Amino acid sequence: MYAIVKAGGHQEKVEVGDTILVNRLDAKNGETVEFPVALVVDGEKVIIAAADLAKISVKAEVVNDDAKGPKIRIQKFKNKTGVARRKGHRQKLTQLKITAIA
Repeated sequence: MYAIVKAGGHQEKVEVGDTILVNRLDAKNGETVEFPVALVVDGEKVIIAAADLAKISVKAEVVNDDAKGPKIRIQKFKNKTGVARRKGHRQKLTQLKITAIA
């Protein structure tokens, strides 16, 4: 059984026991968060009706509330003018462990 959940502005495919990284959530380590479901597949049964999906939620436990993504380096360079610029970015993430799809 797996579900597609809306988490942090993205959609993620999750199963019970999976660990996922989502954009930073306002939750501390050990807290439980719930996500709305976009689709559920249980064997050969697919649930996509909005009325049925409203009854289902995915629960996850916060494993690491201070995770970070990879460092991205941005460089600009203009030839023959001496103009060069460096910039960097590192996304703040939250690591979650899926505990239940119910």
